[in-house]
Amino acid sequence: DLRLDAETNEILVRGPNVFSGYWERPEANQAAFVDDPDGDWFRTGDLGVVDQDGYVSITGRAKELIISGGFNVYPREVDDALAEHPSIAEVAVAGVPSDEWGEEVVAWVVLADGATEPGIEELRLFAREALAAYKLPRRIHVVAALPRNALGKVMRHELREN
Repeated sequence: DLRLDAETNEILVRGPNVFSGYWERPEANQAAFVDDPDGDWFRTGDLGVVDQDGYVSITGRAKELIISGGFNVYPREVDDALAEHPSIAEVAVAGVPSDEWGEEVVAWVVLADGATEPGIEELRLFAREALAAYKLPRRIHVVAALPRNALGKVMRHELREN
């Protein structure tokens, strides 16, 4: 079975093929499962939407969700919009703490070969067609490469920490 958490859109699953819990780790089990009278649901950590035909599309990871000014910002959506800019070879956005917004959207970009650095206003103007104002990055950092794990996934937590 599959359902979306009503508040966060986190994908929840249950069934005979879903593991029953962590061995001797009650705190981890409490965090990983949603209690339900008909059987507990496992929190996958993935966020998603279900279309009219019942197909699930993953929109991001729950731990990467940015909450800025009370609005949910999905990093992948912002990444996709900024990646269309001709000066950008790669991009990753993450939320960083902000006294004013809770978190603010910050972009780390790898420039395309021969490209000049786009300013933050240029990027915001470029992405305005695809993104609501609260999703636009407030800062930009140009980096030589994005940090990746052994599977090639961008490690957004490292971007936030540096």
